Amino acid sequence: MVLDQDGGFSAEAADGLSPPRVMAPDVTIVVCTTCRDATGSDARPSAGELLAEDARHAAAQENIDIRTVECLGNCKRRLSAALLRDGCWSYVFGDLTPQSGSDLVAGAKLFAMSTDGILPWRDRPDCLKRGLVARIPPPMR
Repeated sequence: MVLDQDGGFSAEAADGLSPPRVMAPDVTIVVCTTCRDATGSDARPSAGELLAEDARHAAAQENIDIRTVECLGNCKRRLSAALLRDGCWSYVFGDLTPQSGSDLVAGAKLFAMSTDGILPWRDRPDCLKRGLVARIPPPMR
């Protein structure tokens, strides 16, 4: 993944399959496409690719961008994804399933509505409670 000079996520590192939007997305979901299923299968599409497609389907009518990267470096926790929002904390999740796309979108919608830039704990889908790997602060200037 490439960070731009302002510390933001570079679109060059993403697959660009999300449709272009007139307004900037509220939240970006980044899904690791090299993540495999619990069996470790090399089958294509990968479990990560299936998760990204499930998230795209769930976000079809939302102002949420779905991006993919080749690795989030969270291999011990299998299927991984991150929620990013400009100027806010970022969140990395693991132990997801190929069907967790709607949960990621539900979390992204909660995150977008947050007034303090923190993903609320109480209303998160269970997989985003149990699967939290890291919470990363916004760049400090």
